Amino acid sequence: MPEFVREMRRGEEEAVDGLLRRAFGGADEAQLVLALRKSGAMAGEMVLPFEGGVVGYYALSAMKGPKGWLCLAPVAIDPDWQGRGHGRRMVKQLVAWAEASKSSICVLGDVDFYKNCGFSPVTDVELTTPYSADHTLVAGTGPLKGAVALEYPKAFGS
Repeated sequence: MPEFVREMRRGEEEAVDGLLRRAFGGADEAQLVLALRKSGAMAGEMVLPFEGGVVGYYALSAMKGPKGWLCLAPVAIDPDWQGRGHGRRMVKQLVAWAEASKSSICVLGDVDFYKNCGFSPVTDVELTTPYSADHTLVAGTGPLKGAVALEYPKAFGS
């Protein structure tokens, strides 16, 4: 079994880069993470360690809008570790943190997976987003009212 999810430590960047490339079959997500770090938009990086390596990862970046919101992306589990519930466990822990800290997190992705982890689809709100509103979910926000305009960090557009 892997260890507990914890903050990424200095020196683990290369392991995370390799994990992202294996999990997504390419460099796009690894390049996104590098761009988020370089731009200063990275709010936090968490890893799931195992025997000195990294088998899971997620990044939180600061949204440009709404103020104070965070964006969850990417989330990755090493292909050899997928299908065992580790990704779901990591994301559920993040949702619990968001609720306890009254933080607002949005994610764009597999609706069923993120709903099972505690995220909620955005409904009954006028949502403006550069991405698919049907695949946008939120956690920790409580009931949303009025209009919500999501503005992602610049790194997401590159």
